[in-house]
Amino acid sequence: MPLRTFHIQVGDHVFLEEGGEEIGAVRVVAKDHLIIYIEGAGDFTLTGPEIAAAHDGKVRLDPEKLEPTLLAAAQAAHNQETE
Repeated sequence: MPLRTFHIQVGDHVFLEEGGEEIGAVRVVAKDHLIIYIEGAGDFTLTGPEIAAAHDGKVRLDPEKLEPTLLAAAQAAHNQETE
């Protein structure tokens, strides 16, 4: 399977789905991993397969490849907000 290369920077916004709400941001970019902050849940480390796409300052995660804890945090990122 070929390796994918994404251009990701600290501060890029993180999304669970294309066109969805922002759930967090990239905090650290290293050669072999990323650390992302998920609103209301804290920091999580990604090693690559969990990233579905990255473009225009946005990182979209692949829900099917996320650890259960990260997926639950991502799905609940906006639960604490009030309208």
